Amino acid sequence: MTPDAIRNIVGIIGNVLTFGLFVSPMPTFYKIWKRKDLEDFSPIPYLATLLNCALWVFYGMPFVHPKSLLIVTINGFGLVVEAFYIIMCFIYSKRKLRMKMLGIFLVELVFMVIVILVVMLAFHTHELRTKFVGSLCVIFGAIMYGSPLSVMRLVIRTKSVKYMPFFLSLAGFLNGIDWTIYGFIHFDIFVVLPNGIGSLLGLAQLILYGCYYKSTPKEEEVRPKAELELPTASSSV
Repeated sequence: MTPDAIRNIVGIIGNVLTFGLFVSPMPTFYKIWKRKDLEDFSPIPYLATLLNCALWVFYGMPFVHPKSLLIVTINGFGLVVEAFYIIMCFIYSKRKLRMKMLGIFLVELVFMVIVILVVMLAFHTHELRTKFVGSLCVIFGAIMYGSPLSVMRLVIRTKSVKYMPFFLSLAGFLNGIDWTIYGFIHFDIFVVLPNGIGSLLGLAQLILYGCYYKSTPKEEEVRPKAELELPTASSSV
């Protein structure tokens, strides 16, 4: 089997795992839809993931980084899903939060337009375009790691894994491992770096789960804000 064939198989598996991470917030949004109220959930993680997906879709374009179809497909799907989550947040939030969401979205839109113009007008080779867009993907992907770190601090403080679902942590770990392997087959530092970090964070979450599972109370009265939830796809490419 050729390296390209192996890479495609690994990429397809990665697409399946990342798909699971993208749709994992669906139960939360079903509850929001039933209650017709966003309550104390925050749209910020979904706005951050929207920008991350947009950058990765642009990174995978043939005129930026050729032969990256699997990166485009999964992040294109993620872009649609995150847009759905954000629309739901917008519909069921109060006016003040709506204005904040709209402002953040417009900033992200302007940012993406600037990135596209700079790449197309200032960089004229695949190598330069890959380095520029890939660096942005790594930077903004790293910002998203703040969410799982917050959850991990919460687990240590409360000695409870109630707000860190095991299967979501496991999926995040496997997703990071898979895309790291994908990036190593035809070495791509911009895929390896964020997903390598993501897999280490996933492993750390699993270790914490093992440490604090037995000490987790069956019922807790306090529910943390959504900023403390795991991100939609902390290690997706």
